[in-house]
Amino acid sequence: MSTTPTTSPSQNLVTVAHVVYALHAVGLAIGAFGAATIVGAFIFGWPSIIAVIINYVKRGEARGTWLESHFNWQIRTFWYALLWAIVSVLIMMTIIGLPIGAVMFFALGIWAIYRIARGWLRLKDGQPMPA
Repeated sequence: MSTTPTTSPSQNLVTVAHVVYALHAVGLAIGAFGAATIVGAFIFGWPSIIAVIINYVKRGEARGTWLESHFNWQIRTFWYALLWAIVSVLIMMTIIGLPIGAVMFFALGIWAIYRIARGWLRLKDGQPMPA
């Protein structure tokens, strides 16, 4: 990732980044208001899976712009959420670990909400994500 953006992104690419944040937000909302968990819906729900695919397809176009940091932020949010969800499930497989894993899942849901909200607000303001 370059530290100094060299070009401005196209308005179309900014719109794509907004759509990706919106898809992730829909995934989180489905988890919050549906029968699934927030993290489960975020990681395994169609909106977030579509969002991360779009991230990978469009990431090259964002290279060298301030928008590159948003694409990286979105991708990292998805994969870290998946990693920690797997860790939480593994911990929950024991009777002793069940409450710990449940708390981890809850905290992971809050973390995912924070990451999507923070990134989307900075995108709205035309600011890159911090490295």
